Amino acid sequence: MNKVTEILRSARTIAVVGVSSKRFRPSYGVTEYMQRAGYRIIPVNPQETEVLGEKSYPDLDSIPESVDIVDIFRRSEFVPEIVEAAIRKGAKMIWMQEGVVHEDAARRAEAAGLTVVMDHCILKEHRRLAQAS
Repeated sequence: MNKVTEILRSARTIAVVGVSSKRFRPSYGVTEYMQRAGYRIIPVNPQETEVLGEKSYPDLDSIPESVDIVDIFRRSEFVPEIVEAAIRKGAKMIWMQEGVVHEDAARRAEAAGLTVVMDHCILKEHRRLAQAS
């Protein structure tokens, strides 16, 4: 079993950075799917107070509990600061959604011991794993 599969299976909490409460946004649909799949979702967006029934935080540092996966729905230029916060938070994985790529930030996260997935959809990967098992 690879590291991504292992973390997706063992993770309980996903902080979703950039999630929107607008139902037509990809971030909403993906987050809703992961919540239905049994993960505890923590929305991270300073423009939101609540998403999918969960309190939203302005940034990762404001979350009062630990997170396993930091799922990023922000433009690539915002990734380095999110990675630094994820490292401080003790996350196990950085997941950059489709279209989000930042090689330097990925290397920084990996050097700090985090598993990194770039330019992939967590929903699609979770579905693939569910179908394989």
